[in-house]
Amino acid sequence: MIQVVVPVRYPLTEHSRATLAQAIDIATERDAALTVLHVNLYQGGDRTTRRELKEAVEAEFGKLSNARYVVRKGLLVEETILEEVAAEEADVVVIGKKQAGRWRQMIRRLVDDPDVEQYLQTELDCDIITVTP
Repeated sequence: MIQVVVPVRYPLTEHSRATLAQAIDIATERDAALTVLHVNLYQGGDRTTRRELKEAVEAEFGKLSNARYVVRKGLLVEETILEEVAAEEADVVVIGKKQAGRWRQMIRRLVDDPDVEQYLQTELDCDIITVTP
């Protein structure tokens, strides 16, 4: 089955809602499984639970039968997302424009002149869709 991963903030921001709406549409169009991902930062003291994330998404979009809700802990949001995308063997990753900018900064530390979408496609072998709210 096709796997779509969408990282979001909690509580859901305007950008997260727009990104999530696009991911839901893509998952529906492709008859794909959807993983909604939130990262709790170790240093931030964030303690969002999977239940809170699920309830917030369902309050906004209704019950999603093909969705899985995942909350991970990490030091760097982008690195934790990359790890989850790789672990899920995602076919599609839907990220917001702000998240793409943060990934560019992280990748810039690793390579010269980064193209985040090209890097992720090469490293993770998946489609990257950037949403501009």
